[in-house]
Amino acid sequence: MADKQMSASIKLPSEERMRMSIFVNGKKKELEIHPAARLVDILREQLHLTGTKISCGIGRCGACSVIMNGRLVNACLVRAYQANEKEIVTIEGLAEKGLHPIQQAFLEEGGFQCGYCTPGMIMAVKAILDQYPNPTSQQIVDGLSGNLCRCTGYSGIIRAVQKLAEKETSRLDSKC
Repeated sequence: MADKQMSASIKLPSEERMRMSIFVNGKKKELEIHPAARLVDILREQLHLTGTKISCGIGRCGACSVIMNGRLVNACLVRAYQANEKEIVTIEGLAEKGLHPIQQAFLEEGGFQCGYCTPGMIMAVKAILDQYPNPTSQQIVDGLSGNLCRCTGYSGIIRAVQKLAEKETSRLDSKC
């Protein structure tokens, strides 16, 4: 009987849980989750934010890109314990007040076709523009290098980023 009670109190690694607090798109979320759960699964399955896509699952395509504490990350590579107490911005967070200027530029410049890579690509563009308000062509290419698109050939995406950079330059010039 003692052996039975003892084995019942031992938790298997698959049963292990942690309390997790994350700030997603400006809202605090409290979860009870396995510490090794992937952030992409937490976003999609627990929080129902399905704009973040799952594609390769090994960090090579960028479809699951989100911004965590101001840095672009592949949500398929981030575990729950790594995201605990972090601030996450997803594609849904960009469009809370209508289309974000990046999304508008993608529409105007043909920066998407099937749309599967688009959420991750838009998050990558946001990260580029946050770091470089007026990026060079090389900074754009480098910033997008972790995101794969099989449909657009990238030219519409690059045009969208360039258009946004031109608008930012014009805005700054008009303030002077």
